Amino acid sequence: MLITHELARYVAEISFDLGKQIGIFIDRDGSITHVIVGDAKSVFIPPLDDYPIGRRALRGLRFVHTHLKDDPLNNEDLTDLSLLRLDMIAAISIRGGLPHNIYAAYLMPYGSEKQYETITADFYRLDLDFDEFVTSLESEMDRQRLINRADGRERAILVSASTKPKYEMEDSMDELKELAVSSDVIVLDTVLQRLKEINPKYILGEGKLKSLVINAMDKGATILIFDQDLNPSQMRAIAEITELKVIDRSQLILDVFARRAHSRDGKVQVELAQLKYALPRLTGKGTAMSRLMGGIGGRGPGEMKLEIDRRRIRERISRLEKELDTLSEARRQRRHRRVENKIPIVSIIGYTNAGKSTLLNTLTKSSTVVEDKMFATLDTASRRLRFPKEREIIITDTVGFIRDLPKDLMAAFKATLEELEDADLLLHLVDISNPRFEQQMESVENILRELNLTDKKRIIVFNKTDKVAENEIKNIANRYNAVYISALNQSTFNPLLDAIEENIWDDGKFKG
Repeated sequence: MLITHELARYVAEISFDLGKQIGIFIDRDGSITHVIVGDAKSVFIPPLDDYPIGRRALRGLRFVHTHLKDDPLNNEDLTDLSLLRLDMIAAISIRGGLPHNIYAAYLMPYGSEKQYETITADFYRLDLDFDEFVTSLESEMDRQRLINRADGRERAILVSASTKPKYEMEDSMDELKELAVSSDVIVLDTVLQRLKEINPKYILGEGKLKSLVINAMDKGATILIFDQDLNPSQMRAIAEITELKVIDRSQLILDVFARRAHSRDGKVQVELAQLKYALPRLTGKGTAMSRLMGGIGGRGPGEMKLEIDRRRIRERISRLEKELDTLSEARRQRRHRRVENKIPIVSIIGYTNAGKSTLLNTLTKSSTVVEDKMFATLDTASRRLRFPKEREIIITDTVGFIRDLPKDLMAAFKATLEELEDADLLLHLVDISNPRFEQQMESVENILRELNLTDKKRIIVFNKTDKVAENEIKNIANRYNAVYISALNQSTFNPLLDAIEENIWDDGKFKG
């Protein structure tokens, strides 16, 4: 049963004598996990950390509390039911110090016409096999959610709340999806909310945010990913409303980088960026902060326990910055030797997933890691490429660019991108099959401006021509005075190789 008659009478008597509501949480085994004494009109529900939500449809706890008057469940009760994913919520009204009526509610499976169902009955006449009921309910919820509990990956709702035009929000959301997939996240749904103005506390209005959270949990989400960057106070405010993890675009990018960093350079840069991002957000302890920083968005070289205080984090940042300086000096010496050897350096740059590593592999018959995911390459790779007349170049592959790159990450990766300062030629590789290729080109140009590299000689190279009609490719290439290739097909490389030779040797800077 929902609650035994003996326990209900005992709680009702104490509640009546005190003139205060009393609430109890009961788990699936029938054990009482929490007892709460409120005031005459309400009870305050504490954190329920030992019974986390997300992996199962319901929390595994039911909440039964007293009402001093014969009042049904109110909106606050029903909101708690939804936000806390309770097995059931019930209020027992009291008459003469004894249980009178019971008002209960439970959530309905995703896709039902109603969000919840209510029960009203004389307390002593309620006939409910609760164990059988909740087991059946949760099984139906799992069927409707189509979720495999054995799959441990995060399940996300992607959220964009902005004053920007809708088409810009849609473009950015498409990119956020790609980032999520690169971070091994299952995307359950996307939510676009165009706003007249941003709510300074929650981004969205509080009511819309709660509706979003309830919808996310109905679908089985374990994490909310915002396309916009959240400041520390916004992130904490949102985390206080929901027990779902909450991260923003910058954290997702950091997570992708953490997954892909293999060299010492890359690992140091990612950890440094993660710590600088986390530092202003570590103003408190507890579940809210663990939801902000645990797992995705806090994994990899920078994963640290929240109990580490700000002073130790600052010390770690200082050590990493010194190590980064040492690594940077080693890179500088390597570059100096290349320059002394008078070997031309050509660097491949471009938006993430433009095909830079594939081009390097095909040009040099090498085996740099290639994946159809964003930021598959974080560590600079250098190879030699021979030309006729005993001439050769060093060609390097760099980390992919992306718009709105987190500032801390941009600062950290400037060390890697120092390689570009010594490049004699930049190959700006562009995925011509991407409908956003013009915006991506502009993002690359913006980053080059930040790095003071706009005066570098460069060739625009349109890639993935096997995915676009030939007449369209020619028109676009003519417009940008570019060459075009398929990085998978070496037979398309002659115009590119001719352009490299022309830019490297025909100006007389290098002999050959």
